Amino acid sequence: MDNRFSFHQSLESLQKDLLSMGSQVENLIHQAVEALAKMDEKLAKQTIEQDDLVDDMLIRIEESSLRLIALQQPMAGDLRIISMALKIATDLERIADHAVDIAKICIRMNGEELLKPLVDIPRMAELTKIMLQESLLSYTERDIHRAAALAEQDDEVDKLYSSIVDELTRLMGADFVKNRQLSQLMLAALYLERVGDHCTNIGEGVIYMVTGKRNDLNV
Repeated sequence: MDNRFSFHQSLESLQKDLLSMGSQVENLIHQAVEALAKMDEKLAKQTIEQDDLVDDMLIRIEESSLRLIALQQPMAGDLRIISMALKIATDLERIADHAVDIAKICIRMNGEELLKPLVDIPRMAELTKIMLQESLLSYTERDIHRAAALAEQDDEVDKLYSSIVDELTRLMGADFVKNRQLSQLMLAALYLERVGDHCTNIGEGVIYMVTGKRNDLNV
């Protein structure tokens, strides 16, 4: 009984660490897109530096998960919960990498004036942040309906991404400098689209964790 209580305490601590990591990653997305929208190189550099915190969190979650598996020898259901924590942490680390990629775009653009104020890319970022929140809640609450709903949210992100690419492509012409900026903004939108994909990956994992069945949300 004591061992079981200790196990659940450790599992709860693991999930709290995961939510903290998710909050940090969400903040990196926000900062990176804000830096790009404002051409704020200082904020972009801060975003890149803060990625180290996410890497440290990943290591901590990996160590906690492996310790739980080694010492507690969890049964199949609990093992899926721990394995899912490892998978989510990996997805979160990759999302943070995409935030860093966006911050690096801001630095590469070197303070040049934006051709037009960014509207759809920040909107896309907000959608992905909501997806991230929902994917983590689906895990902590074991909510497969919340997880399945990520597919529809990802469709919104994909549609917005396509709209951004279409708009930026139409703005291209013979001006190399202008085209270079437009290409960089397309990349930023692509990184956000990939964030959405990672969130649906988490949702798929949650459905498998709860039901034992595979469900492809990213179609």
